[in-house]
Amino acid sequence: MVRKLLVFAGLVLGVLGLLNIHALAARAPSKLGNDISWPQCGKKLPSGQAFGIVGVNGGIATTTNPCLADQLLWAANSTGAANQPKTQVYVNTANPGEIIDQVSTWPVNNTDKTGFTTDNPYGQCTGQNDLACSWQYGWNRAVEDVIDRFAPAVNTTALNNDPAAYIWWLDVEIVNTWQSGSTEALARNVATLEGMVAHFNFVGAQVGIYSTAYQWGQIVGSQVAPASNLNGLNSWLAGARNESDAKKRCSLPPLTIGGQVTLTQFVSRNLDYDHSCI
Repeated sequence: MVRKLLVFAGLVLGVLGLLNIHALAARAPSKLGNDISWPQCGKKLPSGQAFGIVGVNGGIATTTNPCLADQLLWAANSTGAANQPKTQVYVNTANPGEIIDQVSTWPVNNTDKTGFTTDNPYGQCTGQNDLACSWQYGWNRAVEDVIDRFAPAVNTTALNNDPAAYIWWLDVEIVNTWQSGSTEALARNVATLEGMVAHFNFVGAQVGIYSTAYQWGQIVGSQVAPASNLNGLNSWLAGARNESDAKKRCSLPPLTIGGQVTLTQFVSRNLDYDHSCI
């Protein structure tokens, strides 16, 4: 009888041990992050994410996410379980140069809204659909992203308001307005992205590129020159079917030479999830 009791006690302890292991596993923080933006305004946000990436814009490059402040606070409350900064941001990008008669924000010179005159690598912008104005357009949108969108939102919180404290991802997708139809048009798209990178670098921020290989090819083609500041930027690749596929995509080539795939994205139950590749 004593032996049977000891065996039974051992079985009970073993089961309890397994239950404790499973309970610990269930409580272990996720190493996945989430990205959110204006579509999540007023909705229940993910919880337990390792890091959060927040959209600064309201869907297009000239708009603002009305929930930016609250969503930055959400990101700051991430667990930090992954090898990623807990709070990151992304911005919409575009080049509407082919419809400048419909665009009030197209630049006419090299001076941004702060009065700063840029050292535009493509020369003097005079309001034309050319490389110089495309670059300046990108610079101007990045200026607004920092001073008109990010700063007012973050200043309502106790979070670090230095833009250099965050990674800024350029969201490059074909759903936005881009030039097309020739290598010259794609080169102008490249110039816009270079202008954005230039301003974010000017304020000391780290920059990365979010896209898919297909969309990147449609928007910039092979027009990224060896000396472009787009080279060497880290890539955040969209398009994975699930978490397993997202992990595999870490081994895909980066979007530009010298970069590294540091994030991959998949969608589950209408939420964006991000796997850290580092």
